[in-house]
Amino acid sequence: MEIGLFIPCYINQFYPEVGKATLQLLQKYGNVTYPMSQTCCGQPMANSGCEKDGVEALKVFYKNFKDFDYVVGPSASCVLHVREHGATLYPEMSSLVPKVYDLTEFMYDVMKDDTLEASFGHQVAVHKSCHGLRGMRLGQCSERVTCDVSKQDKLLEQVDGLSLVKPSRADECCGFGGTFSVSQPDVSVRMGNDRLNDYINAGAEYITSGDMSCLMHLDGIIQRKQLPIKVIHLAEILASKAINSNAKNSQHVNAI
Repeated sequence: MEIGLFIPCYINQFYPEVGKATLQLLQKYGNVTYPMSQTCCGQPMANSGCEKDGVEALKVFYKNFKDFDYVVGPSASCVLHVREHGATLYPEMSSLVPKVYDLTEFMYDVMKDDTLEASFGHQVAVHKSCHGLRGMRLGQCSERVTCDVSKQDKLLEQVDGLSLVKPSRADECCGFGGTFSVSQPDVSVRMGNDRLNDYINAGAEYITSGDMSCLMHLDGIIQRKQLPIKVIHLAEILASKAINSNAKNSQHVNAI
């Protein structure tokens, strides 16, 4: 299986450890290649109402990933943008879009992985990002009368020593919303404070998510207020043993 590793620009710049953890997880399933010329997927432009300005970014995305069996990235928001808007804005993307997956759904739906050997001895709350929950249906939404399985919870249940903590409002927005946090900072921070108080009151030591953008927003508040809680991307928890093991074996990723 040939897998293209899609690392969103903000993860590449600020959270490279998330990209490394994603690589370690994907190497279990096939040959992983990181196209070096990949760029932003164009989501920030779309969020600002200037989606046509992101077409050139989609063209670069298509050029880099069109020949892979699967394209996997550790960000539900970026993956959702490509899947929902890619083919509309750039028709050639129509053949690629069905092969683009968020890390959670690739592991749970495609590979159906129930053999994780991770270990993380902490109390962890899962932040259900809006794009992942309501856009990609990675879990149950309170406003929908369905029986959707929380795919992230199911993956984390395989992690030794990890205890899942349930906040009182499991699917509430953190207030980040991409450019919303820039245009409406006061509202954004207030929403972030509410989420953090809920997680802390539930006894969580860590907040995890499939979207580092949400965690980045929450971590900014944590650092400013020196709150007793930390953030960690889902990939880092699921790869907690694989990273240590593969480091000893000096595994590497292909780059083109």
